[in-house]
Amino acid sequence: MNEFVLDPRLQADCHFLGEVDAGLLLLFNNALLPWFIVVPRTQVTELYQLDSDLQLRLWQEVNRLSKFIDSEFEVEKLNIAAIGNMVSQLHVHVVGRHSNDYCWPGVVWGTEDREDYRQEQVGSILSALENNYPGRFVANPA
Repeated sequence: MNEFVLDPRLQADCHFLGEVDAGLLLLFNNALLPWFIVVPRTQVTELYQLDSDLQLRLWQEVNRLSKFIDSEFEVEKLNIAAIGNMVSQLHVHVVGRHSNDYCWPGVVWGTEDREDYRQEQVGSILSALENNYPGRFVANPA
């Protein structure tokens, strides 16, 4: 079996926040939206291919992350998707949306609008995650 490696595109486009029960937690590097990604530690590329235990842990993580985004950011709607057209590695997007965001009501995928996170913003998100995920979140030590 091959060793788990994060897809290079996800590495380039995201901040690695840390580990959660279901795998890796990433923050898409666009401060215009609260856009998180959970990447389960697996070689399979489709949700139905996950064993039932990892599938359950992944959806529990998506639920926890959804509650986190809803409580920490001003959002009206959550978009949750595992599309994988550009990156085939299984990953789930959890995106907080608002009727005033830059691409409402359209999709967030493939838009040019972008504002990189400042390091202090990422630090604030990490602190909030540690407070909201007691014992469940291991921050990136780097």
